[in-house]
Amino acid sequence: MPEQKHAQLPPAGTLMVDSARNDRIGEFRGASGPYRSLRPIGGGPEWEAVPEHVRLATTDERLCARTAYENARSRGEVA
Repeated sequence: MPEQKHAQLPPAGTLMVDSARNDRIGEFRGASGPYRSLRPIGGGPEWEAVPEHVRLATTDERLCARTAYENARSRGEVA
């Protein structure tokens, strides 16, 4: 049965929304015990999220998040 549980996890890098953190979007990094590990787009400290509060980002949310990151990068605010 563990293979089925792992099959339900998205690939690393998939953008997900953490509703417990004001709909913060992060890249899925993996599972840590009962939690999902996410990190900001482009890197930074990971955070753990409760699976019930995490969902896949919509197409619009992914586009907005990536655009915001690229704009911040072009201004030199992030690496």
